[in-house]
Amino acid sequence: MRASRLLSILTTLQARGRVTAPELAEACEVSVRTIYRDVDALSAAGIPVYAERGAGGGFRLLDGYRVRLNGLSLPETDALFLAGLPGPAAALGLDGAMSAAQDKLVAALPAALRESATRMQARFHLDAPGWFGEAEEPQHLRAIADALLADRLIEIRYQSWRAEKRRRVAPLGLVLKGGNWYLAGRVGDDVRTYRVARILDCAVQSESFARSADFDLGAYWRNATERLEAEMHPREATVRLSPLGIRLLEALTQPYVKARLRIADDADANGWRTATIPIGTTDWHAAAELLRLGPEAEVLAPQALRARMTELTQTMAERYRASAHSN
Repeated sequence: MRASRLLSILTTLQARGRVTAPELAEACEVSVRTIYRDVDALSAAGIPVYAERGAGGGFRLLDGYRVRLNGLSLPETDALFLAGLPGPAAALGLDGAMSAAQDKLVAALPAALRESATRMQARFHLDAPGWFGEAEEPQHLRAIADALLADRLIEIRYQSWRAEKRRRVAPLGLVLKGGNWYLAGRVGDDVRTYRVARILDCAVQSESFARSADFDLGAYWRNATERLEAEMHPREATVRLSPLGIRLLEALTQPYVKARLRIADDADANGWRTATIPIGTTDWHAAAELLRLGPEAEVLAPQALRARMTELTQTMAERYRASAHSN
């Protein structure tokens, strides 16, 4: 166990440069005191680990020191070959580079791990887009990626829901979600999200920008998506659900709604239970979501949503009746 931890500390220092003891302790799930003992053990073994004191201090390896990739475990090797998504790599123009890197990694692996790596490639394929949808191939994705890596500003013409806009953006990160690419970019003092497929024009500027050292793309995306979901579901509805309706709701709702769904424990004689469900900003949006459950759900409140459901179902029933009589 300790040998694995020492290797983890070593590879972390090589990958990230300067790392503090609390950061290493959190990554290895041990105490800070244990990290200090492990670093002493590495130094005693001849590994050039240096401690730098002060506000910006931490541990680091002597410049130029490298660890060979002969400490990979079997699961770690498998995970590396599952991490490469060919579609997104191709969209960024990196498909050739990814293939070459995987070939080099296979060649560098010990024989015992090489067979496992090729077996993973043959048996697993990762398809990022959701069902019944296609991955977007935005026209300006590669230009944005190039500007992102070079820390250069971009001028974009963007089609939002309401109007066409022009923005001068400092690109901070690209996110692929459900087959769609999104750009996190700083405009003035704010960080905003743009769907790359809606960028009509993009001009990379010669002017560079200073990227904030404390910007965390993963944390930003998690907060932004949760904030968007909350804005899209600001209200709640009370609904009666049949046993089938409960299963349909759990299968069809998105994770944000499912996490906040509250279903009563008590059921009536037919197994129907009452649930509280987050719903959209308008009754039309909420009704469209609940109509997917068909006759397995009944809206109890709010009254305006119940009235909209009544209106829509009556209109549908009349249309189908009229169509049946005409045939």
